[in-house]
Order: sequence, then structure tokens, then C-alpha cells
Amino acid sequence: MNRVGPTATLALIAAGTAAVLALWWHSTNALVGPGGALTTVGEGLGLLAGYGVVVAVLLMARLPPVERGVGADRLARWHATLGRVLCWVISGHVLFIIWGYALAAHANVVSETATLLTTYPDVLMATVGYFLLLGVGLTSLRALRRRLRYETWYYLHLYSYLAIALAFSHQFANGAAFVENAAARFAWELLYIVTAALIVWYRIIVPVRDFARHRWVVAGVREEANRTVSVYIRGRNLGELDAAPGQFFRWRFLTRGLWWQSHPYSLSALPSDDLMRITVRDVGDPSNMLRSLRPGTRVLAEGPFGAFFPARSRRARPALLLAGGVGITPLRAMMAALTGSVTLVYRASSWQDVALRSELDTLAAERGGRVHYVIGTRSELGGDPLTADALRELAPGLDAMDAYVCGPPGMTAAAVAALRAAGAPRRRIHVEAFEF
Repeated sequence: MNRVGPTATLALIAAGTAAVLALWWHSTNALVGPGGALTTVGEGLGLLAGYGVVVAVLLMARLPPVERGVGADRLARWHATLGRVLCWVISGHVLFIIWGYALAAHANVVSETATLLTTYPDVLMATVGYFLLLGVGLTSLRALRRRLRYETWYYLHLYSYLAIALAFSHQFANGAAFVENAAARFAWELLYIVTAALIVWYRIIVPVRDFARHRWVVAGVREEANRTVSVYIRGRNLGELDAAPGQFFRWRFLTRGLWWQSHPYSLSALPSDDLMRITVRDVGDPSNMLRSLRPGTRVLAEGPFGAFFPARSRRARPALLLAGGVGITPLRAMMAALTGSVTLVYRASSWQDVALRSELDTLAAERGGRVHYVIGTRSELGGDPLTADALRELAPGLDAMDAYVCGPPGMTAAAVAALRAAGAPRRRIHVEAFEF
């Protein structure tokens, strides 16, 4: 399985940033007064913004080597952080360009803005794109994001592509780096063309191709626990997908009410050549509709994705699996695949929320592993039950284990901190948070 890890990915991004700054420096002419200095800064910010939007798109393009090497949840965090930075960079580009032009023309900022919008080619379209991007950034703020349904937020986010398209041509019409540099212009165009091709290939063509090849259909649905169901999905030649335990697919069920949206769900059992299983907790639409799926419903799937799978080593190390809520699903699949001794700690608010319990107990008995159920709210338990001391007691020899943590973001962050305090090496702590 080819993978590009976090260090290599960040190095590639940094190399691209250095190339953009070199292009900016090469295209910078002698600075004439304060207006020229401000304009030059604005041009540099514009180049960085043009490169940054490409990076932001590629981070979420579902490129298999990057998804498997970096991990989908980490890529999502990088994408969100970069999106916030881009809003400031693009705003700086706009402000410095207007200010610099106004000083050079001995005009006020308002009149110079009107001049730019009405006389400079493609600036009006780029301005529309700028406000679209700001709107997308606003809907991604944590406070507002929580108030929006995932589907609403997702489809609003697609306006980013329109914003990028609207702003693209003004870079060549007005950018000093491209006006007299045909090589730079060609390289910039190629960057955008390759990015667009990768989006079309991995977001559209590959899913349609895999649908035709594997013929996924719903084989059945089973109730597992309070508001939790397992969906069994049958297909052909599923071994070709090389899905690892702990990974997830993006599923689109082609039935009324579900066909227009896809959602990420982890495999909750080891896949066979003709059957896969996901286990989903009802947290509202569309997850509450999965229990009504009928056998034979066709399924469009993308994947496998994610870097959350057993670490490869020369010898099988003991493992600690730490699950919070429905985070048990990828760990259930992983528990069946790990070859060393396994200790599972399953955190849930109530026994009604515990899913797949009989399977977990059976696997532990067959493998000589241990399962610890930590049940109850914090108030009932008198605080956080997964402290460093508690983890050392539940998992003796923790410092020699590989630890796999999966659950809600708050739980995973606290668990990682407790593991570090308990002596677990950072390189052996593997995390996936459910925060798409």
C-alpha cells in the first residue's frame, strides 16, 4: 500500500510555497514609493493565495496515497486551518493592492476600488469569488458549523470551486508574475489543470468505475444496540480494494432520501471477498434512515480511506484499543486482525449504548485478550475515568504497547493526554477522531 506520510506531505507543500515566493521575488521590480511597496506585498499575498487554494483543494481530493499516509481526520484539520489562513491572506491581498494603487494614483481608497472593479480585466469576477470564499469560511466557523446540518454545510462548501474559477483568470490579466513570463504562466495553468483533473478522477470517475466493478448492494440490516445498526453490504471481488481494518469508506445509498449525499463510516468487521459491514449510530439524518434500508439497495462507495490501521512491525507488539461510543466500530475490526495480545477499553455513557458486545467478548475469549467496559457519565463516575493512573491499571505494560484511540474529538484528546502521562510513547499512539 503506497503512502505519503505527514512529513513528506508538509515538505511538498513547503517546497511549493518556496517556489511561489521565488516567483514573486523574481517578478518584483524596483519599488517606487510607499504605493509600490504596498502593491508588491499585495502581489506576493495574491500568489500565495492562488497556491494556497490549490493546496486546500488537494488536501480534500481523496488522493489514496495521502489519505492512507496522513489520515483523513488530520487532512480535514489541515484543510480547515489552511482555509482560515487563506481568508486572511486573500483579504490582505485585496487591501494591500487597493491601498498601494490608491497611493500611487494619489486617489482615495473608495475611488480606487471603483476604478479597479470597472476598468481592470476580470477583477469584478475575482471580487465575487472573494466574497464567496469569505462566505464559505464563515459557515465553517465552529460556532456556526454546529448549527448547520452536515449536508447544508457540505453543499455550501462546494461554492469554493466556483470562487476559485471566478478568481482564476484575473491572476494572468493583472499579476506581474505572469504578464511577461510565459514559463510561469504555463506552470501555473498546469498546476490548476492537474488539480482539476485529480478532483474529477478521484471524486467522480473512480467511484463510478468501482461501482461498475464491485456491484455493491445492501445485503441486510441488523439492530446492534440503542440507536445503533449494522449494515451488511455485498459486492464482487472486494479483496481488490485492499481495505485494512480501521479504515473507512464514503457510502452513498441509492435510495430515496439518501442518494444525494455520502457519509464516512468505518468497517466494523474484517471484509471478505464478497461482504463488508459498517455499524452506525443514529445521530439524526441520514443515519436514522439506514435502519430502513432494504436488501438489494444499490450502494456507491469510495475508499478505503484513512491511516488508522494496525502499525507494521517485525514483531507483534501488544495493543491497547481505547474506544469512545461508536468509535468502537473500526476498533472491532482491528481487534480481529491484530496478532499480538489485545486489551480493549470501551467507554460509553450507558450499557444501552454499548454496541457489538457479544462479538467483543467472544474475540477476547478466543484471543486471550481482555475487555474493560467503562460505563457511566462523568458525574456518575465522579470525574474522568480514563486518567493516566486508571489506564496503567487497566493495561499493565502500557509503555510497551501500541495504542489505538477512536471516538469523539474531546474524548480522543483527553485520552491521548492521559496515555502520554501514563508513559505511552507518542509514536505508538494512533488516533482517529469522528469530526467530519
